[in-house]
Order: sequence, then structure tokens, then C-alpha cells
Amino acid sequence: MHADNLDRLMSQPLPLDTSRGRPATLDIIFINGFVGETVIGIHHDELHDTQPVRIDLAAGLPRSLACDTDRIGDTIDYSVVRTALHELLQTHRFRLLEAFAEGIAALLLNRFGAHWVRVGVTKPRKFDDVEGVGVVIERVRTVPPRRSQPSDSAEVLSLLGTGMVPGQDGR
Repeated sequence: MHADNLDRLMSQPLPLDTSRGRPATLDIIFINGFVGETVIGIHHDELHDTQPVRIDLAAGLPRSLACDTDRIGDTIDYSVVRTALHELLQTHRFRLLEAFAEGIAALLLNRFGAHWVRVGVTKPRKFDDVEGVGVVIERVRTVPPRRSQPSDSAEVLSLLGTGMVPGQDGR
């Protein structure tokens, strides 16, 4: 895929903040044009030798603390993400670019704490008559559902607050 076209795909509008109906306010950390070698594909000729893949990614955080603290620990460190991408290229067992992109998205959401990601993976020059083939996916962190009933620990604290101790007097 031509870089201009991929740049256009990567720069599409951010997801909507569903509670407000407007684009989410995010700080975007990105890596553009990461190129590595890996074994990936479904055809026999792709399953033994490495081939180049290009990875473009954007990861959003709600106003990162790094804006105020100027500390790398308060944001996503793209050099650590780059290292993780190199490791993933060496260790993954995905066959499809879609599954590989999903693995990258999960890495960014789970390990690096991103709230939103857009990941593009391209096989450059896969065919003689195209610049590249690939996939772009977008994922948003899912928030675990709230409990409708108080937790056991909240119930214990409530009992302690009234002077009752759980486990005494048959309770």
C-alpha cells in the first residue's frame, strides 16, 4: 500500500466518546513505518521463509500525565513498544495479518494500557502489480461491567462499621 494511502487510513477520525457523542480526547502515541521480518501467511511458499511486514500503529491515552510531568513512565514508551514488536515478530504463530494485527492491538491495550488503538499491517510487494496488501484494525479498551451488588469486602466493611464481626455468633 502506498504510504500516502496508509497514512490516510491511519489518520481517520478518532472514536466517539459515547457518553458525549463527540470525538474522544486522547493523546496519540504512534509508530509509523516499522518494518520487520516474520513468517506469516496461508500459502505454502509463505510458511518457511521470512518476509517483510510494515506495521503502523497509533495508541491513544486520555490526556497522558506525561504532558504535565515530562516523565516517560507516565505515557506509552514507543521504544519499549518497538522492542515488543520485534519480539512478537520472532515468536508469534499467526497465519493471517488480521490475527497478527489483533495480537498487536491486544499488546497495546493490555500491556501498555492504551484506551484506543489503530493498527495497520502491510505485506509490501506481495504481488508484482501492487505496492502492498494488508489490514487496518481499530480497537477500544472494554471496561469491565460494574457489579450490581456490593462486593463481599464491601459487605464485611459494612458489618464492621456497625460493630458486628463476621463469623462470630453464627454469622
